Amino acid sequence: MQTINLTSVLPQVFQQSKDLKSEIWKQNVKFERGHLYLVEAESGKGKSTFCSYIVGYRHDYSGTVMFDDRDTKTFKVKDWVEMRQQHISHLFQELRLFPELTAWENVQIKNKLTNFKDDATIRQWFDMLGIGDKLDAKIGRMSFGQQQRVAMIRALVQPFDFLLADEPISHLDDNNSRIMADIMMTEAKAQGAGVIVTSIGKHMDLNYEKTLLL
Repeated sequence: MQTINLTSVLPQVFQQSKDLKSEIWKQNVKFERGHLYLVEAESGKGKSTFCSYIVGYRHDYSGTVMFDDRDTKTFKVKDWVEMRQQHISHLFQELRLFPELTAWENVQIKNKLTNFKDDATIRQWFDMLGIGDKLDAKIGRMSFGQQQRVAMIRALVQPFDFLLADEPISHLDDNNSRIMADIMMTEAKAQGAGVIVTSIGKHMDLNYEKTLLL
């Protein structure tokens, strides 16, 4: 997949808004593979909704979301399964980790779908992010910042053309934010992928090619 196109997309909840000022909603916006984007928004402007439309978890909008020349509203379940396994990876703002599983199990439950990364690489990422000693810790007993790092690792253990990172560093200090950004961009460049980062304030310090106000 080379492009994601949003044409006149507007969430149903905003249908009656008369003073909507957005560079995404009701606009024609193209995201291209291999490029880096920042989507900035105030709280309540639909940042996570935007991500949900791209990955197909919600469809309560007018307009069209196109992957290359395919309208995603025509997708069947099998199409979305393939997209989420092979083409789009998503780091959720709320993480969606399994609290009863360990950090290692949370990552491997995804990695085993495609066997995309070897154990040594995954362990190296844990070490780089300062959670190498948390492999066997239950997610439910880890801090949110530690969980955020596990969720990023999980997002990277699959092939993808685009990576959606929804507020990826909201609970991280500057050092861990920098390390996470380095790991994320190294992997994205290795895959030739596009990266879309969302933020309501604090965001990764990266050379964004385009910033869009939601």
